[in-house]
Amino acid sequence: MRSDWRQSTLGEFVRLQRGHDLTSLEQRPGNVPVMGSAGPNGTHDVARATGPGVVIGRSGASIGRVHFSSSDYWPHNTCLYVTDFCGNNPRFAYYLLSTLDLAKYNSGSAQPSLNRNFIYSMPVEIPGRREQDEIVEVLQTIDDRIDLLRQTNATLEAIAQALFKSWFVDFDPVRAKAEGRVPEGMDAETAALFPSEFEESELGAIPKGWSVRPFSHTVDIIGGGTPKTSIPDYWGGEIPWFSVVDAPAAGQVFALVTEKTITQSGLYNSSTKILPKWTTIISARGTVGKLALTGAEMAMNQSCYGLKSKVGRGETVTYLAAQRLVDRLKHLAHGGVFDTITRDTLGSVDVCDPPSEVINLFDSLTHTFFERILANAMELRLLIDLRDSLLPRLISGRLHVTAAMESVEDALK
Repeated sequence: MRSDWRQSTLGEFVRLQRGHDLTSLEQRPGNVPVMGSAGPNGTHDVARATGPGVVIGRSGASIGRVHFSSSDYWPHNTCLYVTDFCGNNPRFAYYLLSTLDLAKYNSGSAQPSLNRNFIYSMPVEIPGRREQDEIVEVLQTIDDRIDLLRQTNATLEAIAQALFKSWFVDFDPVRAKAEGRVPEGMDAETAALFPSEFEESELGAIPKGWSVRPFSHTVDIIGGGTPKTSIPDYWGGEIPWFSVVDAPAAGQVFALVTEKTITQSGLYNSSTKILPKWTTIISARGTVGKLALTGAEMAMNQSCYGLKSKVGRGETVTYLAAQRLVDRLKHLAHGGVFDTITRDTLGSVDVCDPPSEVINLFDSLTHTFFERILANAMELRLLIDLRDSLLPRLISGRLHVTAAMESVEDALK
């Protein structure tokens, strides 16, 4: 500890209170975030705590996880929330709490639970308010850039999704031509690829000349596998090995790094295969329907399928079509259990299959969006690693703010 920092306890640093009950029936539409043990969990129309705020997961799998709310919020009963920052910077409190192993203080009951009285005695080292503010400036500079990249990626994906829906679900270019209009935002060469009339099919009216076929007939389906966990030589190599825990967050699209890796021996001695970059992965068991595009070559486990377009291009079409497929499967399972996807499942849903010329054109138009998402995702990974490296050293006083800010400025150049 630096000489100008003081030794304290968590109970002197912040005051905590258990969150408030809010059932799904009581939850009403609004703009107030509901903060639970795993972070934001929907919205409500009434706040019970003033932002900025910090919550700590107090039960279940998210026990000890720390989350920040910049606005007024409703702290759910699955979390503890800070009611008094005791003169400390709220975001500094968030960063400091994030570095503590709070989960080990669970009450020890059958259901893991965090009691504020158990953690109040934890020792913490606290700088003065001015240095807290300076530390926050460094870390928030990184977090703001991370948030911007995530928002940009979500926007880019939403644009691609809207174009996919326009072309392949609502058939807007065909509808425009059928009504004697020029398709909006489309040049003559592109418009010429679309027919000007519809025909009936088992899916209803579809563009004339387009086909209806099972989804499984539009893609090559690739299976995965797991090397024997009892053989250490199969694990810890340089080949990323995807499982559902590696699925990207909503709007982030690409899988870049994986929790586990395998060796060449592990690859050769199991049923897993190398998936090329730009392969769509869909989780088929466990947490079903999670999607990712591979941002690099990687293998995967047997609880997932890889999907590759049968058309020369079509990587983005396959990914976006898989999103629509998952939505349809969830709708078909309404009231039932959506707990597995098999090859038969992929063959049970019919889709409208456009000509290859239209698929290739769509892919060429949207590939730029996805390439930017990938570039942003790679920058995100570097910034997250930088933040995670700086955070414990700044919070402990082992790294001075000036040196940390130099690292941040170099990363953002």
